[in-house]
Amino acid sequence: MVADPAPVLSVVVLSWNTRALTLACLDALFGETPRHAREVIVVDNGSHDGSAEAIALRFPAVRLVRNAENRLYAAGNNQGAALAAGEFLCTLNSDTEVRPGALDTLVDYLRAHADYGAVAPMLVDPDGSVQHACQRFPGWWTALCFDSWWGSFGPGKWLQDRYLMRDFDHRTSRDVAQPPGAVFVMRTAEWRAYGGLDEQLSLFYNDVDLCRRLWRKGRRIRYLVDAVVLHHRGGSTRHFGKMLVLWHQNRRAYYRKHYGVLGALWVDLCVRLRIREELGKIARRNVGDPGRAAAERAHLLAAVAELRGKR
Repeated sequence: MVADPAPVLSVVVLSWNTRALTLACLDALFGETPRHAREVIVVDNGSHDGSAEAIALRFPAVRLVRNAENRLYAAGNNQGAALAAGEFLCTLNSDTEVRPGALDTLVDYLRAHADYGAVAPMLVDPDGSVQHACQRFPGWWTALCFDSWWGSFGPGKWLQDRYLMRDFDHRTSRDVAQPPGAVFVMRTAEWRAYGGLDEQLSLFYNDVDLCRRLWRKGRRIRYLVDAVVLHHRGGSTRHFGKMLVLWHQNRRAYYRKHYGVLGALWVDLCVRLRIREELGKIARRNVGDPGRAAAERAHLLAAVAELRGKR
């Protein structure tokens, strides 16, 4: 009996109540014969939709980790990456379907370019449309643009457009600050040297933080259109009910980490501006229906109270 070759690439797929999407993701992975030997590690984050059972039945070659609860994105990916035996590591969202040869192309790029720390593919919608998901790093004004009317007009809109790289059609390969995190390939040793994803950024901004740490060490990141991956936008997070609270919590932690105490205070101020605007919208939207206005206002303020409680 000939032993399986050691994997060149370890693919970590995080799954949480995305049974159909995860199975389609694995179908795509196992539906091709890769040039580079790979292993697939699936971390199921306490799904209650039968995901783990279905994966174990249909894909016995998968190394399946079953968590009793949802450990969220950063911890789940770190858990899978700790098991990786490949020279290269790919974190792959469960709402993706890799096109044939895409992951091999990403590995080839890193092998040929020692000065690059990471590489990511072009993402497309099911209809073939190119997703515009690369971004520059968020700065002081980014928070204000997100949380106030200022981002819709004049200089604020220009800053917002620049941050979201609306000047880039995403149809050519180039170096970027922050590619979409749905598919992200690094050398496994480098991932571990950097400590993987910061688990304080549990669901959001962890990929932004990792990219920023790479760039600060002079490690370039490539967006590569020669590799194509289908991405069902938001499929892995759309069922998570407390996303808004976690998004603000993680954003505040990111600004605290990279901009210090003043960064966190700045985000707090921007959030207060956002809350004021949202309360005004609720009042205008429900003129003549005070009961609905009160219910929407109570829902918003409950989310605010939860956010403050998690600081």
